[in-house]
Amino acid sequence: MPVKQPAPGDLEPIETASRDEIVALQLERLRWTLAHAYENVPHYRQAFDAQGVHPSDLKTLADLAKFPFTTKKDLRDNYPFKLFAVPREKVARIHASSGTTGKPTVVGYTLKDIDTWANLVARSIRAAGGRPGDIVHVAYGYGLFTGGLGAHYGAERAGCTVIPMSGGQTEKQVQLIQDFCPDLIMVTPSYMQVIIEEFERQGMDPREMSLKVGIFGAEPWTEAMRREIETKADIDAVDIYGLSEVMGPGVANECIESKDGPVIWEDHFYPEIIDPETGEVLPDGSEGELVFTSLTKEALPIIRYRTRDLTRLLPPTSRSFRRMGKIVGRSDDMLIIRGVNVFPSQIEEIVLQHGQLGGQYQIKVHRDGHLDQMEVLCEMLPQFGLPSELEAQRIGKSLEHRIKTLVGVSTRVTVLAHDSIERTLVGKARRVRDLRPR
Repeated sequence: MPVKQPAPGDLEPIETASRDEIVALQLERLRWTLAHAYENVPHYRQAFDAQGVHPSDLKTLADLAKFPFTTKKDLRDNYPFKLFAVPREKVARIHASSGTTGKPTVVGYTLKDIDTWANLVARSIRAAGGRPGDIVHVAYGYGLFTGGLGAHYGAERAGCTVIPMSGGQTEKQVQLIQDFCPDLIMVTPSYMQVIIEEFERQGMDPREMSLKVGIFGAEPWTEAMRREIETKADIDAVDIYGLSEVMGPGVANECIESKDGPVIWEDHFYPEIIDPETGEVLPDGSEGELVFTSLTKEALPIIRYRTRDLTRLLPPTSRSFRRMGKIVGRSDDMLIIRGVNVFPSQIEEIVLQHGQLGGQYQIKVHRDGHLDQMEVLCEMLPQFGLPSELEAQRIGKSLEHRIKTLVGVSTRVTVLAHDSIERTLVGKARRVRDLRPR
């Protein structure tokens, strides 16, 4: 489908600035951030002193590599408010992650932080093709999760009309999309698949709905999933990236005219790629772990935060800022199966390449004696009906061979009828069930 090309007036001056201008702004803001963290957060003062560095040691951007990393453990160890760099009464809002283990990670925002966040999500929506007056259906969860409110404030700042639907109630999602005719939807890609399925279940063609653009984030997704969603819904699927520890949604966003990886808003976040084993900073283009340092956050400055997301930094295209490649996995949730590193995104790509299988799948890992075993559950597309036992075995064997060839691990593939795998009603899909004893 045709995409909207941005007019010059739609872009902020910094989005077309020279690299020298961007670097100068980053250096100025980075010096402020390091000093702000050192002077106001005991954890950072102790960490810097232990490393033998001081904010005044930052002469160039490359000097940031001298400073210590921040990890999710640091946030949990300082739970709930010990990483705040402003008095608690200056914190206008608190969000928290829904971590699966240990304490949640708590983040705080001053009024200025919320204003900055809204501006960056608005910038992201404009990059995705949204314009003032568009109707935005927000199906990210509201509450402590940053997705719903982050998208909501940004869409309002962009001059859009917001439908604050939140997650769940899939039949009502479809009803409101039909009745309110939104132009954009902001939601996880896996839940967009559920919405598409509900359209089909009700006998409607999802390609005929009003939506033109989907801004998808909060979980990794592949080019294969993009193609499937775009084909089934006749929309442009655009990637938004963010995480609560750094800000929330809107740290980076794809541009609709290129759709070649999220553009990092480098005037507010300084990215690095490191070797996840050694911590060494890698050159642009190298695959490694993504690290972020905030440049303008007041309540919770974050210094060299290890996201655990594995990706690459790519040169600018549609904007003057660098881009990030698709997330290929995480350095901490990578599955190791009999010595082979396996990322769920690899399995997803293979499943979606098969013309008779849909986008819902699940990986199960268990231990048989001393050996790890992996099983992949996948579903037939509804138009192909219930597979015969022979057909299911044939497709399963074909996928087992491709997974062994392309990923390097033996697995058992079970092909099920459509709608056999439990659907996600709110938030992120649970793609992996690791049943191995801890």
